[in-house]
This record gives sequence, C-alpha cells and structure tokens, in this order.
Amino acid sequence: MRKFIIFGFTLIGIFLIDQGLKDLFEAGYNWQSKCISLELHYNKGVAFSMFASLGAYLKWIQIALVTLLAYFAIQEGWLQRYPLSVGLIAAGALGNIYDRFTKEGVVDFVYWHCGFDFAVFNFADVMIDLGIVLILIQELLRMKSQKS
Repeated sequence: MRKFIIFGFTLIGIFLIDQGLKDLFEAGYNWQSKCISLELHYNKGVAFSMFASLGAYLKWIQIALVTLLAYFAIQEGWLQRYPLSVGLIAAGALGNIYDRFTKEGVVDFVYWHCGFDFAVFNFADVMIDLGIVLILIQELLRMKSQKS
C-alpha cells in the first residue's frame, strides 16, 4: 500500500508542477541568456518535432502506447519495485498528453543553444528521463547484488 501512495503522490505532484510551469510560460514568461532560453514553444510532434505530420492522430497513438507501457509496468511488477520512478514517468507522459488535448501542442519552454541547437523541452520530459535513469540505476544495482 505504501508504494501505491508514493506512486500516487509522485504522479499528482509532478503533474501539477508541470502544468503550473506550462501555465507560467503560456502567460508570457520569457527569459533569455547566452546558452539557455526559457520561452514558449508548442511542439505538435514528439522529440525533435518528429511525427508532427500525424496531426490529431498522434495523441491517440500516444495514449495507446502509454496504456501499453502501463500494462507492462503493472504486469512486470515495476510499479511495486519502482513506485517513484514509474510515478515520474507516468506524470510526465500524462502532462504531455494532457497538453495535446487542451493546448495547441505540447508546451515546451527550455531551449538550449550554447554551442549547438538542441530540441526545446519541458519539465515533463525531464521527469520522464529522470524516471528512466532511476530505473536503470536500480536495475544495475540489483543485477550487481545478485552476482555477489
């Protein structure tokens, strides 16, 4: 039960922070520096705007993929083993999917342009990446302890 509480609070907390940050940028917040710009962008595709040509179909494809991944996470026991990490990933995914239904696209706002141009991303993207990295670290530690 404790693990479901961790998952639930992570999911709700990260989703609310993500949406709050996106609202801030939609309200006009903008900050520029030499290497990083915090400015509003709408991404109608996925990473690097790929698949933007799918239009409205993309949100339904993403829902199907997230549903499939959720089923896998539950079946494989990942929700029990990694409640925080799965909560981070789920909150990020839900935040970006929510944007697709309620806004012009996914609200992105962090633009790295120091030395090279990088894709514009958002807090939800960072939380998804963080969740994946945490799972990888935990799995590597688990595998290492099994070898000992």
